[in-house]
Amino acid sequence: MALRVGVVGGGQLARMMIAPAVELGVDLRVLAEEEGMAASLAASAVGDYRDADTVLAFAREVDVVTFDHEHVPQDVLSVLVQAGVRVHPGPDALRFAQDKLVMRARLAELGMPQPDWAAVTTAEELQAFLDDHGGRAVVKTPRGGYDGKGVRVVSAATEADDWFATLAEDARGGALLVEELVDFSRELAQQVARRPSGDVAVYPVVETVQRGGVCAEVIAPAPHAGDRLREVAAEIGVAIAQGLEVTGMLAVELFETTDERLLVNELAMRPHNSGHWTQDGAVTSQFEQHLRAVLDLPLGDAASREPWSVMINILGGPAEGGLDARFAAAMAEHPDAKVHTYGKAPRPGRKVGHVTVAGDDLDDVAYRARAAASVFLD
Repeated sequence: MALRVGVVGGGQLARMMIAPAVELGVDLRVLAEEEGMAASLAASAVGDYRDADTVLAFAREVDVVTFDHEHVPQDVLSVLVQAGVRVHPGPDALRFAQDKLVMRARLAELGMPQPDWAAVTTAEELQAFLDDHGGRAVVKTPRGGYDGKGVRVVSAATEADDWFATLAEDARGGALLVEELVDFSRELAQQVARRPSGDVAVYPVVETVQRGGVCAEVIAPAPHAGDRLREVAAEIGVAIAQGLEVTGMLAVELFETTDERLLVNELAMRPHNSGHWTQDGAVTSQFEQHLRAVLDLPLGDAASREPWSVMINILGGPAEGGLDARFAAAMAEHPDAKVHTYGKAPRPGRKVGHVTVAGDDLDDVAYRARAAASVFLD
């Protein structure tokens, strides 16, 4: 009988696990939040990932449970573990991706380089942090933020009054995370895969380009990255994967500062947008690697196939019509481009797909990838 992997969450990450699962002979099953989601081809159940009975019933039909997002509540995860379900990554690791304050505290214990930060419960505490850090800082909601949501750059404590009011209304209380506004030259991402046995595979560090808080481009490997930077990024990624006992894919988002330091920004314990280039540019894609890791199978080679790969996100899509109508033109004009779409309707700012081009010359590869992606935009 084929190994059965259950993915909680029916988004595009689960969708992109379907092909490697078929190739590996793995029976992939998906618990989608609603009908017609991106991974509907593999959806064997539809239900609320916040309901323990629903998730447990789904989990009993598979050999291991994993996720395409980090939002499954800890009490649901605990029910799975208590029932003997193999959960990767497990609740003890996932909590560091679910709560940024918990993450910051644990990374500090591990000695990881990160921005100055504090937990603040009042405007007065936030203002004190601002006064100590040049009058500007980044404020984040500890849970639920992504793609720039739940993040603000503030220069006065009053700019977070609405978030403090929400905290005051919550019976559980809580705090906001405030971080120094880092003077960085660029953003990088380091991906690591880890098996339950502790074996790891390390991908090349990449450069990510953000627009409006959303990842727009990824360049692999990161240009102008010397041996020392690559070594330090890999060391950070492996230390976090081992220190948090992550199982599956881990993405560590990094700031490279103007004084050539690396600081940890955020974590994701799943296949990640910064690794989409691996589908076409690496020996083993992050999606195949994640399946291997959560099943505790030997990990694949994480090396690049070509000197350069550039991934461009298709953000928004065409103003009229769907993406399908643009495929023929993209294929004719850019036969070397690999196009991946997510089965999502176009909407301003929405990630609806991505394009990857690989080759020997970075400038040429980047030009061709951007040109191919532009076919799907107005």
